[in-house]
Amino acid sequence: MGKKKIRHLTRAAEMNPSEKKNNEMGGSLQRYLTEGSLVRMEGEGNERKFTLSFSSEEPYNRWWGTEILSHTESAVNLERLNSIGVVLYNHNREKVIGKVLRAWVDGNRGCAEIEFDSDDTSEIIYQKVSSGTLKGVSVGYIVDVWEEVSANKQSSDGRFTGPCDIATRWTPYEISIVSVPADPTVGVGRSQEQQAETEKGVSSFYYNEKQLQINKNRLTGGKNL
Repeated sequence: MGKKKIRHLTRAAEMNPSEKKNNEMGGSLQRYLTEGSLVRMEGEGNERKFTLSFSSEEPYNRWWGTEILSHTESAVNLERLNSIGVVLYNHNREKVIGKVLRAWVDGNRGCAEIEFDSDDTSEIIYQKVSSGTLKGVSVGYIVDVWEEVSANKQSSDGRFTGPCDIATRWTPYEISIVSVPADPTVGVGRSQEQQAETEKGVSSFYYNEKQLQINKNRLTGGKNL
């Protein structure tokens, strides 16, 4: 295990900026919503239910440049959130604290209705959200198609001006209540050591598969996908 971890860290350190950018763009990303307000639902039986925003089209400064998540009708794939979506604490897959009841897009924002579980761990987070101590919302997602927009150029739909990378097809796979927002200046909000550990999970699967898809998208212009 120790040797394997060292190999991951050495490889990450040796990557040139372009290669590292492609790997991170092809993997699992996280984004903190600065205005992801949590609102308790009203009515009897809704005590543990909240509505929230988990994403927007606000430009997000990654270390490689500006990232934008498109929220057009066909851009966001909500099937996973609506079928098996969960609520995590600090993106920790070992701390499932609730479920996503439904997710939708409204006014260029990703929205969701969630419900907290009642086990001991979930209860602690639920109480902190209820009291206003925890207010942060973050989303974990995977980008299937990128549109790269050069400086002073317009995106294909004319809504954004480069330089920027626009996620024109992307899939959110979990919503997190977070205590401290991830730092986008270190790629996906993780140190290299943390990245090596998480490569065993969601990230490692998508690093290879999605990079192949991104390369194909760039060659074909994202057509016939």
